[in-house]
Amino acid sequence: MSLQIIETARAPLAVGTYSQAVRTGDTVYVSGQLAIDPASGQLVTGDIEAEIRRVFDNLQAIAKAAGGSLANVVKLSVFLTDVEHSGKVNEIMAQYFSKPFPARAAVGVAKLTRGARVEIECVLALS
Repeated sequence: MSLQIIETARAPLAVGTYSQAVRTGDTVYVSGQLAIDPASGQLVTGDIEAEIRRVFDNLQAIAKAAGGSLANVVKLSVFLTDVEHSGKVNEIMAQYFSKPFPARAAVGVAKLTRGARVEIECVLALS
């Protein structure tokens, strides 16, 4: 099995024992992304819409670095500290994705790293 590590400065660099993404064959597994601005390294706070957009921008940058785009996403996992934000995720996701939409799970969690309110991971299928 051949693994290719995907890394881009256009998304927050991994700061722990993980990679931004790993490609094996035509599949790319993207690590959970928080609303961290890659330029400043700071978490976007205040406006949940801005947080969600930053997360999708980070995912988009990693997908591009892997040789794809968000159109290649087949599965998303969304983690929210307040499931009431699910509507905003849907609204903003519709601006980044078009039909057919990827499969998705949305899970309410008690807490996320760095006090984030949303984290999203995804899987891409490239050909």
